[in-house]
Amino acid sequence: MSSKLVMWDVIMVFLFGLWVGSGKASVSYDSKAITINGQRRILISGSIHYPRSSPEMWPDLIQKAKEGGLDVIQTYVFWNGHEPSPGQYYFEGNYDLVKFVKLVKQAGLYVHLRIGPYVCAEWNFGGFPVWLKYIPGINFRTDNGPFKVQMHKFTEKIVNMMKAERLYESQGGPIILSQIENEYGPMEYEIGAPGQAYTKWAAQMAVGLGTGVPWVMCKQDDAPDPIINTCNGFYCDYFSPNKAYKPKMWTEAWTGWFTEFGGPVPYRPAEDLAFSVARFIQKGGSFINYYMYHGGTNFGRTAGGPFITTSYDYDAPLDEYGLLRQPKWGHLKDLHRAIKLCEPALVSGDPSVTPLGNYQEAHVFRSKSGACAAFLANYNPRSFAKVAFGDLHYNLPPWSISILPDCKNTVYNTARVGAQSAQMKMVRVPVHGGFSWQAYDEETSSYDDAKFTAVGLLEQINTTRDASDYLWYSTDVKIEANEEFLKSGKYPVLTVLSAGHALHVFINGRLSGTAYGSLEFPKLTFSENVMLRAGINKISLLSVAVGLPNVGPHFETWNAGVLGPITLNGLNEGRRDLSWQKWSYKIGLEGEALSLHSLSGSSSVEWVEGSFVARRQPLMWYKTMFNAPAGNTPLALDMGSMGKGQVWINGQSLGRYWPAYKASGTCSECNYAGTYNEKKCLSNCGEASQRWYHVPHSWLNPTGNLLVVFEEWGGDPNGIFLVRREIDSVCANIFEWQPTLMNWQMQASGKVNKPLRPKAHLWCGPGQKISSIKFASFGTPEGVCGSFREGSCHAHKSYDAFQRSCVGQSSCSVTVAPEIFGGDPCPNVMKKLSVEAVCS
Repeated sequence: MSSKLVMWDVIMVFLFGLWVGSGKASVSYDSKAITINGQRRILISGSIHYPRSSPEMWPDLIQKAKEGGLDVIQTYVFWNGHEPSPGQYYFEGNYDLVKFVKLVKQAGLYVHLRIGPYVCAEWNFGGFPVWLKYIPGINFRTDNGPFKVQMHKFTEKIVNMMKAERLYESQGGPIILSQIENEYGPMEYEIGAPGQAYTKWAAQMAVGLGTGVPWVMCKQDDAPDPIINTCNGFYCDYFSPNKAYKPKMWTEAWTGWFTEFGGPVPYRPAEDLAFSVARFIQKGGSFINYYMYHGGTNFGRTAGGPFITTSYDYDAPLDEYGLLRQPKWGHLKDLHRAIKLCEPALVSGDPSVTPLGNYQEAHVFRSKSGACAAFLANYNPRSFAKVAFGDLHYNLPPWSISILPDCKNTVYNTARVGAQSAQMKMVRVPVHGGFSWQAYDEETSSYDDAKFTAVGLLEQINTTRDASDYLWYSTDVKIEANEEFLKSGKYPVLTVLSAGHALHVFINGRLSGTAYGSLEFPKLTFSENVMLRAGINKISLLSVAVGLPNVGPHFETWNAGVLGPITLNGLNEGRRDLSWQKWSYKIGLEGEALSLHSLSGSSSVEWVEGSFVARRQPLMWYKTMFNAPAGNTPLALDMGSMGKGQVWINGQSLGRYWPAYKASGTCSECNYAGTYNEKKCLSNCGEASQRWYHVPHSWLNPTGNLLVVFEEWGGDPNGIFLVRREIDSVCANIFEWQPTLMNWQMQASGKVNKPLRPKAHLWCGPGQKISSIKFASFGTPEGVCGSFREGSCHAHKSYDAFQRSCVGQSSCSVTVAPEIFGGDPCPNVMKKLSVEAVCS
């Protein structure tokens, strides 16, 4: 280690002591927790990324997060959105960072600002502006002078903005934590010494900005003092910070996983997510952030990957549209309330750990003032466990943790979901007169208007600078009249190797075929017979990018586009290499140059109507006008009839659509118990990876909304519909004598001296009522919400109480007790109630 680095360590430890030890520090930390104004806190946080929703949605999202038990909202800062060109900054619309932070403050919550400025986040180019790549001598995320200059400049810009608005907690604002870099540890390991030097520099640069609040580095085991190193993952109970005086923090508790075009939709059971959080807390954790709490939407061309879908729903507690995902939101809310009851004991000292069996243990926290909290864990993923703790016995379901805020009474178990579940549906919205489509043909011969020519094949991103997803490659091929295939009809094979991501091949203006890659294998090969004629043939290749890479060593050097070789096989000469002949290039589409997605641009050309619209042609633009429906129910476009392309409303891009790319994989019933990974619980196999595309209400005018679609492959716009997202049915699935927080609170207050029976609570969405009871069984019902079935034990009057109390009501509650359902159908058996009610 150099003397400079040793001196840096000494300086940082000294600064850390001044910062934490001074009376001015309102946010600090020790081994137990983050301390705010002298009080240690167990902090529950959730990620909501401001560009992935509209500003009009922000207050509701933040309020629902608060009602769900969150203390903190965490967000990245998206450099490429804020500095689209060097020195030109943008902080408006859904990039109004200051407005977002102030709204969080108004709600009474804190902010964790992850400046990065590298974000990963399945975001285009990892959040870096593309122009950064073309600064001479630059190398991303390493000990590189040009990169460090730009990174310092942007980070300082954001910090100074926050200071100017007095938004740091040290100024009376809501920001209690900041993050520099993001998941850099694995990169540093691959890069070696330059990576280590960069880590030291990034830490020094961040702390030197004087925010007055702690900085963190996630997945960075060697984070220099006073930076706190933190954990990201599905589970982080195993994690320990790199110094004994730092708190145990989990900056990304993954609520699900992202969706890729061509992949199924991952989801994570609420029971396992709650188990992972309770396990982290019982092991001394004091800060948990859900990634994501609201995932939102990758509007425009912001999705990275490549191949990341426009939806960034992430199976989050608040779904893409901002609605509660039940039971996940409610089950976690109950968990947070239980954890908060334990807070006085949790922040006071290390737990004592007592084995209760082969797979069971108790973690007990005690404070000097006498507070006691216990976590009873059963790690067995298959079997229930009956354990003795204190003077009592407890039944622990498989893969679960029970929380006892008084070391005696269970108020919560991670596997016992008391919150209602909900099945959602997409309902077509009547549009007066329906969508009346007009079409405009994107000239496949537009490459004749080539911007430039070159010998050989050019890399796509360096050519387009990401100004468009599209790059035309075109060349002429001369076929002599004596070619044998002209007589035999056995056409030659054109083989094109591309670095990705999708490719449409046109021969003499007609689509000859398409090839595309995937997130795992973005490179592709097109190899098909092509219909050539005697004379000059025009071969045109439309290369399509599906988002720039966002992760990996030196991802800024990764290629896209047609890099070859390109060959024709089956000619008299055998094999002809076309790679190094003269090629013409055109960046983007004719319709993009004309701004056909905008109101002014769309009126600059002549559109056609009628039967031409119904023809499934490639490279077609479609437009229609419509009026906004009444009400505030979330809206989406059903794009299931289309192939691949992009869609705009009133000039704003909803994003890329690709319903023709069906999800491959294995989708089967998912048991919450046992270790989770992103491939364990999947849905949508064999269907479109994404069919519905979120339409923010704030994008719509009362009348005269312009909807424009660009279709690459040849979909049918007559199958596009406006839909609203609402609750289809609601469910409760509750065991008799299931512990509840209210039950414990009433006992603790002395209002009751024995446990109360739990209640099944059902409620529909705004404007809806319960129209019928689809299923009800008290006994041993099986299945999950949407597919319940009776078990061997069933109370014959299970339906009656719900028919009487719920039908026609917007909400209702029914006590889970044998007498309510006509008596005990199977004495001495632990029973539960499963019910599903239809909302309309």
